[in-house]
Amino acid sequence: MVHAERTAAQPGQLELGTTAQLHDVTSDVSSVAVAGVELPLAEEMKVLGVVLDRRLTFEKHLTMVARSCHYHAQAIRHIRHLLSPELASTMAHSLILMRLDYCNSLIHGSHVSSIQTLQGVQNNAARIVLQAQRQCHANPLLPKLHWLPVRHRINYKLAVITHKITRIPKSSHQHPRISTNAAFI
Repeated sequence: MVHAERTAAQPGQLELGTTAQLHDVTSDVSSVAVAGVELPLAEEMKVLGVVLDRRLTFEKHLTMVARSCHYHAQAIRHIRHLLSPELASTMAHSLILMRLDYCNSLIHGSHVSSIQTLQGVQNNAARIVLQAQRQCHANPLLPKLHWLPVRHRINYKLAVITHKITRIPKSSHQHPRISTNAAFI
């Protein structure tokens, strides 16, 4: 039951709920003591280039990735007339698509708008590489470049990781709880 007034969370209490429910809960916890040192809580943090927020929405991360990719896409657009199709594709792969693919499995199952943000970046890159008009629909362009749409790139990446985990013999560093189920192989 959600009340109109904001309620305070108890220290050490885990807060679960929808975004609207969590918005109605305030937390007086502003820091955490670790080994006798008070560490302030942050709204977001960057780990291995991925921006994590308190709600794990990845909105800021996706915004930063899209901004970086658009910057590089514009740089390629300015010199595209000087590049061969192969070189333009290689530059798009190295400057744009690799940013789209980095840690993209974290957003698997997220809201469609999150994926569409990255899809727009990929569509823009395809238009630049193939020198298509900005208003041109990008769906026919992706197969010409042999590019999977972003959602399929994420699914493919997860499938490859899963395949490697289940098919490669266990090594000493693999967690003992990872096991294969014959029914799924």
